[in-house]
Amino acid sequence: MESLPEAVLIRILASIPAVDLVLACRLVCCQWKNLVDGAALWILKCQQEGLTGTESEENAENWQNFYFLSKKRRNLIKNPCGEEDLQHWGDVHNGGDGWKIEELPGDFGKEFPSEGVHKYFVTSYEWCRKSQVIDLRAEGYWEELMDTTQPKVVVKDWYAGRSDAGCLYELCVKLLSENEDVLAEYKTETIAIPQDNDANWTEISHTFSNYGPGVRFVCFEHGGQDTLFWKGWYGVRVTNSSVTVEP
Repeated sequence: MESLPEAVLIRILASIPAVDLVLACRLVCCQWKNLVDGAALWILKCQQEGLTGTESEENAENWQNFYFLSKKRRNLIKNPCGEEDLQHWGDVHNGGDGWKIEELPGDFGKEFPSEGVHKYFVTSYEWCRKSQVIDLRAEGYWEELMDTTQPKVVVKDWYAGRSDAGCLYELCVKLLSENEDVLAEYKTETIAIPQDNDANWTEISHTFSNYGPGVRFVCFEHGGQDTLFWKGWYGVRVTNSSVTVEP
């Protein structure tokens, strides 16, 4: 293929799976290595697969990482809406009558603003909390990527109260090192929802960026309770939690 124009060779290489390009094709010869390490090939693959970005410069590392991060992008929180009861959630603290899973919209509640969410977790009359720790390497985000590119870590959660009861809500997310030292943290104030509220669902979001090298885990924790201390499940409702790693 040495006689092929570079543009033609790039189109041929663009038809090969990305992992094979990096692990095999770039080892064939210097010309292929330069093409695989360059920007043009990854820009073409992004265009072919409908991936778009905001990068304005043809920076080889940015475009290759943008491609891999876009293909990997997914919610790293498991069981975000209670479809599997409390499975995958750890450090579960069941204050009062503990956590419960209910069907939307629930008593004195509202439907979720987007389709596909059918259940939520609800808290009780003493503080309830639960958490998940995400192992980034196990999810396919290798050390060099996290340390040099430092892709955005986007955290989202949804909460609501019953219209007939007041409640409290908190969210805390930490980026942890190999030894579980806290490298970055986002923590809300205690959010108070008054009694006789509109029961609308509210999204809360935070984006970690430029957090420095060494991030290996993400710890997501949320919880709350009601403010009337009624027996049962009158506390804050949470659902559709998400953690994504993005370009």
